[in-house]
Amino acid sequence: MIQTDIIIIGAGPVGLFTVFEAGLLKLKCHLIDALPIPGGQCAEIYPKKPIYDIPGYPSIQAADLIKKLMEQIKPFNPGFTLGETAYSLEKDQEEQFIVTTSEGTSHRAPVIAIAGGLGVFTPRKPPIENLNEFEKKYIHYIVKEPEIFANKNIVISGGGDSALDWALYFAENFASSVHLIHRSENFRAHNDSVQKAMNFAKLGKIKIILNSEVQEIKEKKGALSLNVISKNKKTQSIACDNWLPLFGLSPKIGPIGNWGLEIEKNAIKVDNATDYSTNIEGIYAIGDVNTYNGKLKLILCGFHEAAIMVQSAFKKIYPNKNNVLKYTTVTGIKGF
Repeated sequence: MIQTDIIIIGAGPVGLFTVFEAGLLKLKCHLIDALPIPGGQCAEIYPKKPIYDIPGYPSIQAADLIKKLMEQIKPFNPGFTLGETAYSLEKDQEEQFIVTTSEGTSHRAPVIAIAGGLGVFTPRKPPIENLNEFEKKYIHYIVKEPEIFANKNIVISGGGDSALDWALYFAENFASSVHLIHRSENFRAHNDSVQKAMNFAKLGKIKIILNSEVQEIKEKKGALSLNVISKNKKTQSIACDNWLPLFGLSPKIGPIGNWGLEIEKNAIKVDNATDYSTNIEGIYAIGDVNTYNGKLKLILCGFHEAAIMVQSAFKKIYPNKNNVLKYTTVTGIKGF
């Protein structure tokens, strides 16, 4: 059995940063993740997606962010159980949590931090009858290797950050043409990205089609033909090499949902007024997996939640010790 101070479920950016914050307090961490490598979605789903809201980085690719985080936590020597899903939870006679994975690996700790752990992500697909006929050849729901779209005519559907980010990326780099189709006039992406897309549209770098959506698709002369219909029922046909319907990913919380935690809309309710604790004492939830009034699903918000959470975890693990916050500019970074 693996013994540690904090079991972290989810080895994405927030889980990794938790190791750093815990390490500053001399707390040992062990991470469990269903994916075979650390990094969560940043490593598995969009490793080359540019991220713009990490302090100190005007832009950083997701995979590079994970690399930096791994470098940052190296002095604290965390343990990893990868390629296994956190499956069951129980408590022993000493009030320690026992988390057993889908492969039977057992972990023991007084504190659990759920930092992601949403289970399997599946793309939200448009309701088009013959969609599966063209998925392998023309349609992509996530972008792992941007280079395959070099010199291609691309159509992106969606109004969130992912759709805007990739439209801007391809328009700035190596796509022959970029169309962006959105079913509304209002985007859900960051205002800066929306404004930049509008500027690109004025320069002819992106063709933006609003209040419209793809209704039918077919293959025509070695390309994918999209039948696009607007709200006022006007139609147009767009030929492209690749169509990227980027409507987000639908997460399922998985076995964690059976642990007795308070769940609301596939997320874990926490007390954000204090320490992001759940309804089970000793279990915290941070990052995208949690929910509370005013929640923002941003990596940097997850970093903040991790910093607050480990302070509370220290008090639980060492109730008789007085922890005085010391700045790293004074103490430096010291491993175990």
